[in-house]
Amino acid sequence: MSPGPENAPTSPSTSPPALTPARPGWWRDAVFYQVYIRSFADANGDGIGDLPGIRSRLSYLADLGVDGIWITPFYPSPMADGGYDVADYRDIEPRFGTLADADALVDDAHRLGIRVVIDLVPNHTSNEHRWFREALAAAPGSPQRARYLFRDGRGPDGASPPNNWLSVFGGVAWTRVPDGQWYLHLFAPEQPDLDWTNPEVHEEFTSVLRFWLDRGVDGFRIDVAHGLAKDPQLPDLPTEALNPEGTAAERWFAERGRHHPFWDRPEVHAIYREWRQELASYQDRAESPVARGAAEPMMVAEAWVPFPDQLSRYVRPDELAQAFNFDFLECPWDAGELRGSIDRSISATSSVGASTTWVLSNHDVQRHVTRYGGGRVGRRRAQAAALLMLALPGSAYLYQGEELGLEEVVDLPEEVLADPVWERSGHTDRGRDGCRVPVPWTTTGPSLGFGTGPGWLPQPPAWAAQSVAAQAGQEGSTLELYRAALRHRHAEPSLGGGTMRWHDSPSGGLVFSRGADLVIAVNLGDQPLALPAHRGIVLASGPLDPHGRLPVDTAVWLRTAG
Repeated sequence: MSPGPENAPTSPSTSPPALTPARPGWWRDAVFYQVYIRSFADANGDGIGDLPGIRSRLSYLADLGVDGIWITPFYPSPMADGGYDVADYRDIEPRFGTLADADALVDDAHRLGIRVVIDLVPNHTSNEHRWFREALAAAPGSPQRARYLFRDGRGPDGASPPNNWLSVFGGVAWTRVPDGQWYLHLFAPEQPDLDWTNPEVHEEFTSVLRFWLDRGVDGFRIDVAHGLAKDPQLPDLPTEALNPEGTAAERWFAERGRHHPFWDRPEVHAIYREWRQELASYQDRAESPVARGAAEPMMVAEAWVPFPDQLSRYVRPDELAQAFNFDFLECPWDAGELRGSIDRSISATSSVGASTTWVLSNHDVQRHVTRYGGGRVGRRRAQAAALLMLALPGSAYLYQGEELGLEEVVDLPEEVLADPVWERSGHTDRGRDGCRVPVPWTTTGPSLGFGTGPGWLPQPPAWAAQSVAAQAGQEGSTLELYRAALRHRHAEPSLGGGTMRWHDSPSGGLVFSRGADLVIAVNLGDQPLALPAHRGIVLASGPLDPHGRLPVDTAVWLRTAG
């Protein structure tokens, strides 16, 4: 049974037009919506989101006004890491549906004017993948083991790991198998890393790209795009650079003019040039969906690197189309910090002819309402940040539930925590489940309309008042602010692509123009902000004060005299 729509009204008048043949570089100013499949909509009542659930809510996404969706992995998986441990790249996890469901979802999305980007996980497979089972059954030095990074251990009996690398999820990055060898896993032991110096690995993923392009998908989000290449010597990390996550270790190497042994190595770029050539040749084939009028396929990188100029290397003309802008995501609520990030980001991407992306939250980080202070303050800042982000030149990526102003759920019961970080850290790090709680659609029900029964993670009771049903049509709600912003973004020629120009502003303020007659102002200070001369308000995240000034933690789009 599909989630009931009775308490989740939508606004058909805000829907974009049906999908038309895409212009070249259609993604450059697109707004994408990330669907974390397990937590978006549950159609069969098992407590887990699925492909039919996404299909049942496509009209909501069309009404919201997004141009595309990015769906997290839906492949067969033991779910050691929420589907990022893939057992088969050419099928669907039965809990999520079938290949026929995937095909129907792509078709329905296209009819509603929505492009579909899917997750590709090339750094590692599941330990249940056929290749890894073959590797365990084969002898050391065999072709089957050569697809992964198997090595002998150190010490007289090989009982110590081959080096001192640590897993992002905690603990050592090596696991020993019964015959004494060790295999590398930068994440969980159930996620063995592939060896990208092996031609067979290249051939396999080229085939996977073709498989999904043949089924009509419009692009790929590349998981751990900065991690595929490893130093073949597998050297120990210096003690100062042992931090396995974030960008601290990479910054340590970059500041010394050295390459990290497994993050952001120069060899990864040859892989993406190979893929870009494959996508270019694919769309020229007479039988391809692209040749029949589908979208030019694109790829977006998840590459955690410390500096925007490093990120720009992933989006050079012969590599990927886009890369997530984590420099912007990690900025605190500070005018100087945000302006610096915006300038760095635009400068880096424009230097290689790419468009900039903007993102505030995703399934791996704390929700930005909470990062910005939580409660009423955090929500006001998040609404202002949305108007800032959606007014910047380039593309934007929204995370499901941010349009509802959802906060991080910080008090989930320990017995429901599913993120491998929880176990790998010895129960000292609760992991990422707090940003993955199922979306509330209605004001009542065991999972607030997510499904017919309880969801895999419990929602806070207060989320009933933040559900789609509670906010739809309500003036001043976060949902209606997002709908209005996306509607104006589609209608305003100066938004999306193009350039921006900064204006002078008091401390704590950001003021810039887009096009000839649109000015955006954001007040991140502690005093009301006087606005420039204007002839009307296009959109605001909150009311002006009685003197016509912009209150603290508020943003506004203004129409000027030109």
